[in-house]
Amino acid sequence: MYPDPIFTIFGHGVYLYGICMAVGIIACFGFLIFTMKFRGFNEASADMILFIGIFGTGFGIFSATLFQAVYNYIADPSAGFNLGSMTFIGGLIGGVASFVGVYLIYIYVVHPRTKIKWLAPEFNATLTDALPFIPIGITIAHALGRFGCFFAGCCYGKPAEWGLACASGYSSSLHMSMDGVKVVPVQLFEMLFLLALGAVMALLYFKFKFNYNFAVYAIAYGVWRFGIEFARADERGQFLGTALSPSQFWSIFMVLIGVGYVFLQYYVLAKNMKHPELTRKTPKAVAEAEGTAETAHPDEPEKRELKWEPVDETSVKNVEEESNPDVSEKKSKK
Repeated sequence: MYPDPIFTIFGHGVYLYGICMAVGIIACFGFLIFTMKFRGFNEASADMILFIGIFGTGFGIFSATLFQAVYNYIADPSAGFNLGSMTFIGGLIGGVASFVGVYLIYIYVVHPRTKIKWLAPEFNATLTDALPFIPIGITIAHALGRFGCFFAGCCYGKPAEWGLACASGYSSSLHMSMDGVKVVPVQLFEMLFLLALGAVMALLYFKFKFNYNFAVYAIAYGVWRFGIEFARADERGQFLGTALSPSQFWSIFMVLIGVGYVFLQYYVLAKNMKHPELTRKTPKAVAEAEGTAETAHPDEPEKRELKWEPVDETSVKNVEEESNPDVSEKKSKK
């Protein structure tokens, strides 16, 4: 655990939490770029997913702070409404909602009506082709983010003698300082779970061409998050005045979304998939096509090498007789 800044830039501290979060986001987009190239997305389709994804990531970070500020205000209105800490599920909700919203506006409103050429390219893939592997990128970013939580000492578990000293600050619920206290390292447990979940989804997608990974992610993480919340002791605020934590409430919602997505994918989204991997050209095919295009010329006839071979005279006479009816008739009269 290292909650203090490791260095400063222009008077602003740089934390390991922020570095882990940044590395996670970069790794997520790096994976998306690799997968889209591997599956044959053309440049226009890949750029669309990446640009909207960058916007969704930025809005998701804002949404994560906004959700947590609301939870904290509900728990203690006297403390005021302050933006500061973040909650992942709030960021996930805001990020996914903004991504899908911008995508639908662009595809169904801007793209078919714009006269600007670079806003109306030809796509060989849609969001439905990317949804099976986008959750894998999310788990990569989330896992590295949880590693950052371990360094920051946030999102910690309940005190335990066998635990690790990975908590910091004052806990109002436990009425004690958490500095140096051994707690359940839920940050590391969740990081390992996310890496395992990402590996399973990658296996399903790349080996079995499984298109329901979004449902797998939503259901699996929803169930996991609902259970791991019972082992946490950090301040998470309140929501709707229930005994459940805010994340537990949204975890139930995630499971329901995952179940509904199975039917949505089967009856609706599968019909809209373009499957760019079926039409992509392999490097060998591209090289052969380019080689043919360089050697061929539309104005020049194709040159063929003539090869002379000895011909049997008997076979030539037989062909002449068959092709000449007069010769065949005379031969039959004889």
